Amino acid sequence: MAEPFYITTAINYPNGRPHIGHAYEAIAADVIARFQRLRGREVRFQTGTDEHGLKMARKAAEQDRTPRALADEMSGYFKAMDDALDISYDRFIRTVEDDHHRASQAIWRAMEAKGDLYLDRYEGWYSIRDEAYYDASELNETEAGEKLSPQGTPVEWTVEESWFFRLSNYQDKLLELLRTPGFLEPESRRNEMISFVEGGLRDLSVSRTSFDWGVKVPGSDEHVMYVWVDALTNYLTGLGYPEDTGDWRRFWPASLHLIGKDIVRFHTVYWPAFLMSADLPPPRKVFGHGFILNRGQKESKSLGNVTDPLALAENFGVDNLRYFLMREVAFGQDGSYSAEAIVARCNAELANSFGNLVQRALSMVHKNLDGALRAFSQTDADRALLATVRKSCGESLPERFEALDFSQGIEAWMQAVWACNQYVDEQAPWALKKTDPERMEAVLLTLVLAIRDLALAIQPVIPTRAGAVLDMLGIRDDERNYADLDNAGWYDALVAAGHVIAKPEPMFPRLELATEDA
Repeated sequence: MAEPFYITTAINYPNGRPHIGHAYEAIAADVIARFQRLRGREVRFQTGTDEHGLKMARKAAEQDRTPRALADEMSGYFKAMDDALDISYDRFIRTVEDDHHRASQAIWRAMEAKGDLYLDRYEGWYSIRDEAYYDASELNETEAGEKLSPQGTPVEWTVEESWFFRLSNYQDKLLELLRTPGFLEPESRRNEMISFVEGGLRDLSVSRTSFDWGVKVPGSDEHVMYVWVDALTNYLTGLGYPEDTGDWRRFWPASLHLIGKDIVRFHTVYWPAFLMSADLPPPRKVFGHGFILNRGQKESKSLGNVTDPLALAENFGVDNLRYFLMREVAFGQDGSYSAEAIVARCNAELANSFGNLVQRALSMVHKNLDGALRAFSQTDADRALLATVRKSCGESLPERFEALDFSQGIEAWMQAVWACNQYVDEQAPWALKKTDPERMEAVLLTLVLAIRDLALAIQPVIPTRAGAVLDMLGIRDDERNYADLDNAGWYDALVAAGHVIAKPEPMFPRLELATEDA
């Protein structure tokens, strides 16, 4: 049996409502989780919100409310987004929860026992928006003399007593990890982090005393943990760390941390060092995906181009949005979206190609065969089509999805869809009805076999619509794993049971571009 698979997203910082970038990461992680489940692996999928830190404390003060009240409200928007987008998480974690405080304090004690924590004074530049410390050499300066982080965010000179982590002790081990094939992808992120670590690591300030909204440092109640120590530990919290009764010994190390490219340093330098200090193994893989741009521009409140992902899902449909984001963008690179692009892509591929194939093929089965599935004889043309579909759905798509190359995996799937449509045009079952009814029947039932494989393969991306097609075909829930692509007996079982396909309903209606979207 395959080993368990543990996947996480970065937990979202809820100082504002979700935007398309949050939805993109959640959908990608969900596609991976569903894909691995369909491959027969036991999957644990975690997402959630990171609710501590100075940024949340200041935002709450601006609104004259408590940080907890703000966190409760804003975290709810992110959970609502995940639920609306059909994200199949096993746990939605919040860092305000008691078990997370216990886990964070446990890993702190483990680092302290290793001798990697010491008390000193911090003086340096800090970005509240990034919740990150920066060396002066990393900063940029505007014409007005304002200093900005590498991300373009304002920084403040900070002076306070702090606990420090001996990050410098782990430079050689981190370089060895970063050079391990497959640990950090894409390669551009890997090279960037190797260069950063080779430049020399300084010890890291890991506590704050200027505010109290966070996890208390054990034995130093006037200190709260640096928000990234707290936030990163969530990946262990959700597995029950440090309790022996938890799942963490079975699922850790994580199979995949899926994160945005802007937080790679925290996940591939700081986090592995904390884990090494606590005598815990680092994650197996970290993948830093690119940004989703609104018509080529990064979304920002100042530009007024921030899009509510729930509005996109409501306008175009959840499965259509999921499909577009996984199909349109080469995963790992930046990509762009627009209403026009969503409509064009989904109409061309889901409505016109796959949807039309399902609708006309199953409508002909219903009309000409009374929807009944029966035994039939295949020709070379039928076998060739099914071999093409099986290769795309059972080999090419899984290989590309395993490599997190979703766009090319879907391209392989679309090649099979197009092959089916070409087969329909060449075989012309509407003409065979008059000249060779038996051959017409074989063509239509061959298409039933092909549609089943197509729907089964694309489930991770469009779970609702693919599931509806499988429902219509009469495929049981326990016959929807990728291993069932090789199960030739499912069709014989349906024939033996006298299965009848109901009259199909349109599965993928064409999208229209609303006036306000144009």
